[in-house]
Amino acid sequence: MAAAQPWRSLLCCVGGGGEADDDQERPSPHRRRSDRGQRQRLLVLPPPSSSSSSSRVSLSTISSSGTLTPEDLSATLSSSGPHAHLRAFARADLRAATSGFARANRLGCGGFGPVYRGRLDGLGDVAVKYLDPECGTQGHREWLAEVCFLGQLRHANLVRLLGYCCEDEHRMLVYEYMPNGSLEAHLFGGRGSLGGGGCLPWRRRVQVAVGAARGLAFLHDADTPVIYRDFKASNILLDEDFNTKLSDFGLAKDGPQGDATHVTTRVMGTNGYAAPEYIMTGHLTAKSDVYSFGVVLLEFLTGRRSVDRARRPREQSLVDWARPYLKKPDKLYRVMDPAMECQYSIRGAERAAMVAYKCLSQNPKSRPTMREALQALEPVLDMDDYLEIGPFVFTVIVEDNSDMGGDGKGKLVDGEKVDVRIETTVKETKHQSHQDRHRQKFPNSAVHADVVLHRDGDHGKHISALRRHRRMPSYINERGA
Repeated sequence: MAAAQPWRSLLCCVGGGGEADDDQERPSPHRRRSDRGQRQRLLVLPPPSSSSSSSRVSLSTISSSGTLTPEDLSATLSSSGPHAHLRAFARADLRAATSGFARANRLGCGGFGPVYRGRLDGLGDVAVKYLDPECGTQGHREWLAEVCFLGQLRHANLVRLLGYCCEDEHRMLVYEYMPNGSLEAHLFGGRGSLGGGGCLPWRRRVQVAVGAARGLAFLHDADTPVIYRDFKASNILLDEDFNTKLSDFGLAKDGPQGDATHVTTRVMGTNGYAAPEYIMTGHLTAKSDVYSFGVVLLEFLTGRRSVDRARRPREQSLVDWARPYLKKPDKLYRVMDPAMECQYSIRGAERAAMVAYKCLSQNPKSRPTMREALQALEPVLDMDDYLEIGPFVFTVIVEDNSDMGGDGKGKLVDGEKVDVRIETTVKETKHQSHQDRHRQKFPNSAVHADVVLHRDGDHGKHISALRRHRRMPSYINERGA
């Protein structure tokens, strides 16, 4: 392994939009930070722009004529457009804010390096991302990309970058603190809507999805479009009110300019989220982000990861398994997250599924823009045709004849009294058509949510609940109280 080169000599080294990247070998999408021994490109940011309040320093316009000192970087970013808000922090201040980067304050660790919770005077709780020196040149490129993009872009659905540290070989980023962590933790980590156990409710899933779509649409609609390139559940953060914030812009790139239709670059990102045409050709467009959004939207619907090697082979790829069901309303229930227990808008789920289906098209030209996807999703927020499930109560009492009391209630079966009371309130929908077909085939069974109450033929005093069964002469005849 080549030794990581000192950052002090690189200063503002970045592989943002240069053509030199195009001639290099394209790694697999899940090898996103493995080029420690690459040749460095020394780039320089242009002087602060004063021509337009909306102007920003673009990575694609950075020249390769020299280096940029940390002081010049601070002056450039603090004077660019209306976003003069970044602070250059000293390492000593960030060390004190995190109690010496204590393990107790560690929030997690990604490809960039560890993230710590800290507290700064005047800013309150913050998240400090510390670049691992072992990341080498690629790590420094991603650090500078985050500073350039999040240091100048402002939107309600982008995480706020408060400042950075560029001191000797140390590289750090300081963000606003997100109390509710990442979407990944809530969808797959067993954390519920209130930070405890349980399932992320449908309405909250839709709110997070719409917020993420707004963030991506903002990036794509900018004067100089930005392609996020690493949209996934772990990069979607949630504040104390579960508002969506996109984070980790280390792989972001400026979009195609002028007559260009795409940006050619090395394939980087996360396996399972990257668009197929990007993996095959390295051609990056805004439609690549649209595909990634479709994958995350599918994770919202199913509660499954984009790639899960623990499942059966045909179900390991979420897109391959679920996409055929998305445009079939009568079969959509087969892929919906069972943890939601049917508590979701039927029309909303169908609409979201169709948006995901279009975003996941193999042909990039057939995918909607993020603005179109957002406009299609926003009405789902107001759809409330939830499946109305009332109380489901069943009582089974088996008594001897001597204890019947002559009350006339119950039914004698083989010399025993069996009292069964079942109360259900179920709104018939096309998502329950499979239950209707079952009732027609087995009229003597009591069905609720695919559960059948069945009297065991061998034991006269035992009632069992089965999901898979066959008709037997001793099925309970009573269907109601």
